[in-house]
Amino acid sequence: MRKLISEMLSKHPLLEVIGTARNGKDAVAKVLELRPDVVTMDIEMPLMNGLEALKQIMVQRPTPVVMLSSTTETGAENTMIAMEYGAVDFVAKPGGAISLNLHEVEQEIVRKVVAATNVKISNLVKQPKLQTKQVPKEILFNKTITMSLSPSDKTDSLQHKKISIGQQTFVIIGTSTGGPRALQEVLTRLPSDINAPILIVQHMPPGFTKSLAQRLDGLSDIHVKEAEDGEPLLKGVAYIAPGGRHLKIEKCPTGYCARLDDVDPPRAGHRPSVDVLLESAASMRELKYITAIMTGMGQDGTKGMQQLKSACMTITIAESDRTSVVYGMPKAIKEAGLADQVVDVQCIAATITEILQS
Repeated sequence: MRKLISEMLSKHPLLEVIGTARNGKDAVAKVLELRPDVVTMDIEMPLMNGLEALKQIMVQRPTPVVMLSSTTETGAENTMIAMEYGAVDFVAKPGGAISLNLHEVEQEIVRKVVAATNVKISNLVKQPKLQTKQVPKEILFNKTITMSLSPSDKTDSLQHKKISIGQQTFVIIGTSTGGPRALQEVLTRLPSDINAPILIVQHMPPGFTKSLAQRLDGLSDIHVKEAEDGEPLLKGVAYIAPGGRHLKIEKCPTGYCARLDDVDPPRAGHRPSVDVLLESAASMRELKYITAIMTGMGQDGTKGMQQLKSACMTITIAESDRTSVVYGMPKAIKEAGLADQVVDVQCIAATITEILQS
């Protein structure tokens, strides 16, 4: 595995492999000695596993780490823990612990390692997290409201553009690299009685979004789940698009339902795609939307947001450069003139709540 990955990365003109490690303990020592720009690391390693090694690296010398993980249920759960510890991204191994067919994901490995060179390491360092659903709401809101926005990160348009009370409103969130931690920052700060369904696209392969939803559900006052085809979209529930399937909104006899699509091709390499969800939302002209585009590489969400804003009453929030792990997707929204407000990730939940209550 070390030989295969080294060969893959060495082919890229921007990458040089400066060392390999036989186990987690060796990995920590090599990171301290060689000071690499990026680390790739398997979760499953002898002597010290990848999770423990990652934890030590993020304490002793924070470095962007791309994890390799098996697609088993345990592997998916461990991957979510790795994201929480500070891993910037992960690659699902196509053939179990020893993937002799690793060439199938060669482009993904190289792409994610190159992307990891652009991350803001200060935004990956582990922050204290909310441990339980029983945290009082006063604490949630105090943590959020006391974090003020700088004048340069605000626009005046939000003050003149309100979603009126009584209108049916949906919240849509799109995110990619660095997204699991950003989602935790937002969802754990939303109140259980939030007056809107929440639809989420997080770029992830099949087998991992269910573990992400379960982990966020255990930390949040709202209910968080992986979206199921045909289920009604209820207020106070966050629905995460399953890996490998586009999430769309569809009218149904009871109101609005989730529609999952694995037939439409990926958009810019992504399925689920933020653009597809936003385009679907744009067809529901009677609805109002609050949208948040957060950390991630690329421009997924920009074309869809253009359609949504031209069709429906929409307030769009872009995560700030200051807190984005990768300032790609929100930057594209801002530069296209689609952001009504640019907000630090810790303030996004309070901004959504304020708009809904206005």
